[in-house]
Amino acid sequence: MLSRASTGSGGGEEQPTLPVTEQEQTAAALRLMEVARRSPEFAREVAEWAREASWLAPRAVPAVACGASRPQMLPPTTAVFTDREDVIAWITALLDDADPVQGAPTIAALTGPGGIGKTAVAVQCAYALRERFPDGILFVDLAGASSGTALSPSDVLARFLERLGVPPAMVPGDEARQRDLFRDCTADRRMMVVLDNAHADAQVVPLLPASPGCLVLVTSRHRLSRLVAEHGARPLVLRPLSTADAVLLLRRVAGSERAAAPDAVVQAVAEAAGGVPLALCTTGAGLAVREHLAWERVARQLSERIHGQGQGGDAMRSGSTDDARGTVDPVRHAQDASYSELTPECAAFYRAIAGWAWPTVTVMCAAHAAGVGEDQARASLEQLAGVHLLEEVGEERYRFHDLARAHARELAAAEDGHGGISAGVRRVAVGHLRWAAEADFRVMPLRWRLGPAYRGLVLPEDRDPADGKHALADLRRERENLAAVIRAADHHGFDDLVWQLCEAMWGLHLLLGFHAQWIDTHLLGVEAARRCAAEFGDRRAVGRMLVQLAFGYMGTGRADDAEEVLAQAVAADEACGHHRGQASAVEALGLLRLKRWKYAEAQRCFEEAREILGRIREGDDGWEDLPRATALLEHHIGRAQTRQRHFAEALARLNDALVRFRRLPEGGDTYNEGRVYMSLGETHLDAGDADLARVCLDKAVKAMEQAGAGLQLADVFESRARCHSLSDRPAEAAEDLRTAAVHYEENGDRVGAERIRMTLAELEA
Repeated sequence: MLSRASTGSGGGEEQPTLPVTEQEQTAAALRLMEVARRSPEFAREVAEWAREASWLAPRAVPAVACGASRPQMLPPTTAVFTDREDVIAWITALLDDADPVQGAPTIAALTGPGGIGKTAVAVQCAYALRERFPDGILFVDLAGASSGTALSPSDVLARFLERLGVPPAMVPGDEARQRDLFRDCTADRRMMVVLDNAHADAQVVPLLPASPGCLVLVTSRHRLSRLVAEHGARPLVLRPLSTADAVLLLRRVAGSERAAAPDAVVQAVAEAAGGVPLALCTTGAGLAVREHLAWERVARQLSERIHGQGQGGDAMRSGSTDDARGTVDPVRHAQDASYSELTPECAAFYRAIAGWAWPTVTVMCAAHAAGVGEDQARASLEQLAGVHLLEEVGEERYRFHDLARAHARELAAAEDGHGGISAGVRRVAVGHLRWAAEADFRVMPLRWRLGPAYRGLVLPEDRDPADGKHALADLRRERENLAAVIRAADHHGFDDLVWQLCEAMWGLHLLLGFHAQWIDTHLLGVEAARRCAAEFGDRRAVGRMLVQLAFGYMGTGRADDAEEVLAQAVAADEACGHHRGQASAVEALGLLRLKRWKYAEAQRCFEEAREILGRIREGDDGWEDLPRATALLEHHIGRAQTRQRHFAEALARLNDALVRFRRLPEGGDTYNEGRVYMSLGETHLDAGDADLARVCLDKAVKAMEQAGAGLQLADVFESRARCHSLSDRPAEAAEDLRTAAVHYEENGDRVGAERIRMTLAELEA
């Protein structure tokens, strides 16, 4: 482990050996914490290193935050649920008869064909059994209709860890650490984990908790042989409903207003639906919303389709045929019947929104896909949900059952052609790019950016101080859809949109992480930018995408990968003469050196980046960004000098950076002013001048309060508490620590809050 004394004060720099194995990391973390308790002047470094979870990740640190959270992630159950009491009884028996084995949860795997009601059964069972699992319920739709739509275990683990109380900034970027942390968070707890619609065993295994008190419910269309053989899962195949239960479900969905239908007609409809719940619900929903649609007509439509006599044209007949084994597909027949009742405009809308497997279909997405206004899109979405061709999963958010999307996609290919589908995807990509660029501009208005999507964007004069925070929240809500738009644009060859969409997600990823998604999308962005550059596109985009990809790698601890792509970025920007991009790439190399404790090398990178900026002339790309870019580099150089204990030089640099930030237009950069004041305060602390440190930290508090930067404000109060402790002011130190704890809690950093409480306990002992 590297100690501060080993860096010396004469400018020489030893090459530290980083802890690599988990045992080494844990030992290093314990030693650091002990140093912090004995030597408050080193507490800042300890806190900073501990927060760099991807680089020094002692597993126990985030796990402390997991215990208090009791997630309840189940979606609403259906009011028309029918039968399946035998499944609940079977799972109850599994739990009652289980012989607990250390580290082995109880696993029940419900399998069956699409539309058989696996999700509804799993949710109903979870509600029925939730009292047995007081520590909470986790739920996820794994979107396993195909390998292309299936969620990665990393995406699911990140979502679960946040719901278990781990702050987003503390969620590791790589799947292996996420899996380990998830098992830490669920160890010795009684929880239920519902993994719906799994594509394969490999998608499920990383999501298994290692606690005998947990129940895992898995649903899938596929046999999960590895889960059974290696993890002791008990399988159960769901069958169609009996005729009596099918009639009961059909009447429940159709509603009491349609209850007067003769039993024989209702039974004929139920039998035509094959006892498959999705077909029954689709048929019943059509009857519920169309009061003049007769039961006899529905029965006749289903009979005609079953016997190949549908009147919907070739596309309808091809969609209604039996499968290769000659068996009837009741879900498809029910969907065909509902589709035939749509207006031509709504039918075209239905086909258009199925052009890609969007995670959720929003009003914005649907309007662009169909080329209609949002009011019309909103009405059509409600109409499709009314006949059970879509499911409403949130406020103005809808989702296809994957069988319904496959139905709509087939019809779109037959009636609109692949050209029509591709045009709809491009409209969606353009619309989301425009929206995301505007939101990103509101999040970080002063940063430099590439792409025509940002042209003409301006901030309103009466802008709400919290507008940037709201825009970031909007981007976060849409991040999965944005990632899907990037994949769709890449699939259809819209390279110009792919890299610009990645650029528009820079603020989201830089501030919130989501590293697995970041890397996946930006790998596509790099290749798209390269193809564009080869075809007379913007050659500057290659370096830009590589730099952003490198930050994703840094967030996951993949330092060597980050180093490699940054070298490519420097070369790409140098080759096209893009000085602003080259300076950004070299600056990123410097930040990588800082993370690896190579402070002198980091300083040289920052100085080289500053020299490259000096080559930019008026009118060149990046000219308007020069003042802010130079101020950032001065700040970075000051930080590197502080770590080398060159305090006089560091203070001069930091003060120069402060002056530069104050000179920026639009009232300066309050947030970065606050960051510089924090660095000044910490430098004075390291140099032993607690009084000057306090002056700087007081100003940092005001700046961060004005900027609304909650976590950074907590950091400042924590630093100022150390300042008070060194000046023998325990009451003031305790007050600042309590304030820091409040800000950590309000901003979701339970690890920081727990650290503060431990420090307070020692201070007040």
